[in-house]
Amino acid sequence: MKFVDEAKIEVHAGKGGNGIASFRREKFVPKGGPSGGDGGRGGSVYVRASRDINTLLDYRFKRMFRAKNGENGQSKDCYGRSGDDLYLAVPMGTIIYDDTDNSVIFDLSQDGQTEQLCKGGKGGLGNIHFKSSTNRAPRQFTDGELGDDRIIRMELSVLADVGLLGFPNAGKSTLITSVSAAKPKIADYPFTTLHPHLGVVRSGFRGSFVIADIPGLISGASEGAGLGHQFLKHLQRTKLLVHVIDIGTEYPDTKSIVQGANDICLELQKYNDALFNKPRWIALNKMDLIPEEEQRAFIAEVSTALKKGLANSEQIFPISSLSADGTPALMNGIMEYMSRLEDTNKKSH
Repeated sequence: MKFVDEAKIEVHAGKGGNGIASFRREKFVPKGGPSGGDGGRGGSVYVRASRDINTLLDYRFKRMFRAKNGENGQSKDCYGRSGDDLYLAVPMGTIIYDDTDNSVIFDLSQDGQTEQLCKGGKGGLGNIHFKSSTNRAPRQFTDGELGDDRIIRMELSVLADVGLLGFPNAGKSTLITSVSAAKPKIADYPFTTLHPHLGVVRSGFRGSFVIADIPGLISGASEGAGLGHQFLKHLQRTKLLVHVIDIGTEYPDTKSIVQGANDICLELQKYNDALFNKPRWIALNKMDLIPEEEQRAFIAEVSTALKKGLANSEQIFPISSLSADGTPALMNGIMEYMSRLEDTNKKSH
C-alpha cells in the first residue's frame, strides 16, 4: 500500500433547507391557517481519528467532500429532514491545518477523537412561525443558511515514543527488525526505507514502547538532497531520538564518524530547534565488523570525540543490529528512561 502522509482537501457543510409558506385546506377546519414547516439542518463535516488507518491515501485523489443539504419544509406542519453528517476517517497522529493561515485546527492523537470541521447551515423558517394576532395568514418564510466551508491541509505525524535517525544503510531497519516484529525492507543500497515503519518493543514485564524507523538522511537534506526533510515530521512526537551511526563499514576513522554525525545533527537543527533539542542517544552500530581486540579502544576514542561536537550525547551504546550484540542493553536503557519519564509526568499532574 502506498504511504501518503500529506493531503489537501476542500470540505463543505450542507445548506439548510428552505422554509415554505403553506395553508391548511381541510374540510373540517373552516378558517385554516398557516402550515408551512421549517427546512432541515444541513449536514456538518467531522473528522475522526482511527487506529485502523495508517495513511492519508483516501484523500490523495479525491479532493472535495460535501455533506448532504437539508430538505425543504413541507405543508401540514411537516419539517424537512436534516442532511446527513459527513465523517472523514484519518489516522491517529493527523494534524489538521487551515490552509489560509497555516494555523493548527486540530491535533488528532487519540483513537476515536472526533472534531467538527464545518457546521451545517440552519434550516429556514416556515410561515407557521410568523402567525400573530394581527397577521393571521402570513406569507413570510426564510431560506436555509449556507453551510461552512474551508480548505484544510492534513499532515500525518506517526505516534512513536522513540525515533531512529541516521544515514542510509546505517542499520536502522535491521535494528527495528531485531528488537520488534516490524518487517521493513532491508538491502545493501541506499534509501531502501521509503516511508516510516513502527515497531513495538516489549521489555520483560516492565512494559513496552513504540519505535519508529524513518528513511535515512544525508547532508543537504534541507535543500532537498536524497529524500529531503519530508519524513522528519514523524519524529516530532517522539520522546527520545536514537542516532544510529555506522562505525564498522570499511572501518572508518574517528574524524569521518564525528563529521557524519555532526552533519545529521545539523540537518535536524535546520529543520527546527524543537527536534534538534530532543534527548538524543547514540548507537554505534556494526561493531561486529571491528576486530574484538580493537573494539574497546576504538569505542572509547569515538565516544570521546562525539561528545565534543553537535552530536554530543551522554548515552552511547555499542551494538550490532545484525547479531543483536548490545541491543538488549540499549532497549533496557530506553525502557528505564520511558519509565522515569512517565513517573515524572505523573508527579507533575
